[in-house]
Formats: sequence, structure tokens, C-alpha cells
Amino acid sequence: MVEVKGVSKRYGSKAVIDQVSVSIPKGKITSFIGPNGAGKSTLLSMISRLITKDDGDIYIDGEDVHQAKSKELAKKVAILKQTNHLNLRLTIRELVSFGRFPYSQGKLTREDWKHVDEAIRYMELEDMQDKYIDQLSGGQRQRAFIAMVIAQDTEYVLLDEPLNNLDMKHSVQIMKVLRRLTNELGKTVVIVIHDINFASCYSDYIVALKDGKVAKEGTVDEMMDRHVLKDIYEIDMKIETVNNEKICVYFK
Repeated sequence: MVEVKGVSKRYGSKAVIDQVSVSIPKGKITSFIGPNGAGKSTLLSMISRLITKDDGDIYIDGEDVHQAKSKELAKKVAILKQTNHLNLRLTIRELVSFGRFPYSQGKLTREDWKHVDEAIRYMELEDMQDKYIDQLSGGQRQRAFIAMVIAQDTEYVLLDEPLNNLDMKHSVQIMKVLRRLTNELGKTVVIVIHDINFASCYSDYIVALKDGKVAKEGTVDEMMDRHVLKDIYEIDMKIETVNNEKICVYFK
């Protein structure tokens, strides 16, 4: 379980995250939703220790994240940032192998390569694994980075807007993969996501942020409510049930 207790982050006089407390259930998919500037990515980055908190405490399985050794934390928590830039010319296979660095320190074993191959297969990248990253489309590149995170084989997987640059087919593929990671391997997945309907169809738990605070949190049934969503996004939305899934209609 991830426990966030009274955490804040300020940039100058502005509190991007303001006294946030939330518990993220283990072995489930939790989605962070909310308008732009709500603090979703900042909170995710503090959980992974990519950025430092100003106040409060963050625990993963009872251990203070900011007291943990970096090498050990990297075996427990993997994060994919919203933007990823590489100055190296790497193939997909080489990139994915970077996910094994916390274990191999650059000297990959047969076991490490097994994880690399599995991650490439998970993301259906076998046919292009020898292509260079700079030869790929934005969506292919995103899938390669997600494969790297999967290869890291951590208990906690944090993804900041993983559906960026992806078409509908590959967006569904990514969400199905994340669902498999939780259902089959017991991983805990936390994602920042803008598409409310993907959050509805694939999440177990949803946390809505607004103005740096938790506006509302709960199960999909609790969160997919027109009054709840209007408070968060400040527009009227209609909720329809399609194949037992709650779908939000907000185009009109």
C-alpha cells in the first residue's frame, strides 16, 4: 500500500500540492484524474521520489520513501514520466534492457534477458525490437518506454499519462496490459490519465485532484457520477451504462 500523509509541494508562493492525504490500495489500478494543473503529475513524482516533498510523509509498504536507498527503491517502484528524452541512439531492445539496471548494474544475466523478452512480447514489439528509437512513431516510442518499465519488474508501477501519442487500438492495448499486470502478477499500478472513460473501464479506484487537493476519491461506481464529475471538471456530463461499464458523455 502507498500512504500519502499531509504532503505539500510549493513552487514559490504557489502550493501545487496542498496537504494531500490518500491511501492507494495494493494490487489494484488506481487512476489520478482531474483538470490540468490539478497536481496529478507532481503527486505521482513525489511518490516515486523523482521530486522532493516540502511537507508530509509518503510510505510504501510501511517504509518511508525518502529514507529508502535508491537502489532498493528502484527494485520496488518503477515510474514512466510524461516526457522522455534520450541523447543515446538505442534500439527498442537496448532501451527495454535499461529496465534491468537496478538488478544487473549493466551486466545482464540470462534471467534479465528473459524479463526483457517478456516485456517486449507484452507490448507486441517483437517485430520491431531492433529498430532505433529515433525511427519510431510517437506511439511506438511510448510502448517501448512502457516495456522498459515492465522489464523492471517492480511491485509498484507508476505511469504519468501513458496513453500520450497513442491511437485507440494501442491505448486499449496498454490498459489491457496494465489490467493483466494487476490481475495476473499482483502489481500495484498508479496512473495519471485524462480520459475519464479509460479510468472508468480499467481502474479499481479513482482519485480526483483539483487545485492541488483531493477533491474526491472512491470506487468507479462512486466516482462515475454526474454530480461528482461536475464538481471536478465544472461541466455537465451524462453517464451512460454500456456493457456494464459507466461511460461519460461530455461532447455536448
